[in-house]
Amino acid sequence: MREPNKDWQSLLVTQAPAEMERMGFIWLIAAALTTAFLWQIPVGNYILYPFTILATWFHEMSHGLMALLLGGDFRQLLIFPNGSGVAFYSYSRGFLFSGFGRALIAAAGPMGPPIAGAVLILASRNLTTAVWCLRILGAFLLLSAVIWVRSLFGLIAISLLGLLVLGIALKAPRYLVGFTTQFLGVQACVSTYHQLNYLFSYSAPFSGLSDTAQIQQELFLPYWFWGTLMALASMLILVQSLRIAYSSQ
Repeated sequence: MREPNKDWQSLLVTQAPAEMERMGFIWLIAAALTTAFLWQIPVGNYILYPFTILATWFHEMSHGLMALLLGGDFRQLLIFPNGSGVAFYSYSRGFLFSGFGRALIAAAGPMGPPIAGAVLILASRNLTTAVWCLRILGAFLLLSAVIWVRSLFGLIAISLLGLLVLGIALKAPRYLVGFTTQFLGVQACVSTYHQLNYLFSYSAPFSGLSDTAQIQQELFLPYWFWGTLMALASMLILVQSLRIAYSSQ
């Protein structure tokens, strides 16, 4: 006859973790779909307000950092209370800023965040890498506020987000660190859907042309083609990064 205690311990070691992994995967997919849906309705931006601001930061920082990577100058970043934002950068004509280079900068806004999100999701499966990723993200939020953010609201909001992320990385329990890293990774991936209509628009308030319209100018295929491609790629990156992260367990 088996001892009850041993049966219970065996259940915890085998079945419970597998069930928790499954539930975690399903919950994160549900959170991604819910976030993407809520951002498509007017009240959604207010329900998800902190993540709306974070999505804007991810998007505009990706534009600016790509410009820096290609040898340009990232001048400033403005974030406004309504959740919108704009990155100002400049560059001189040259090989890196050919049509393809300019298209890369435009594409970085929608596609940079999903790539960063995938890194966070994959890192979350190990506590050490999860902690370091949160530390880096929190520190970079604060650093960006000092160097590039020039709107008062943006300065306050991004600084608070940076302090919150750093606080979780340094003080939170292990389970919360892993969950936060995964959840922020998911939010970064779906930030492409923050303004889905923007991906399929030709014009934009500040630059005159949307990101996809700028890509069309440089690479000729229509803006709606690039919008469709980036929307699908973002979702594929999210699903694949979650699949790899959970299958590694």
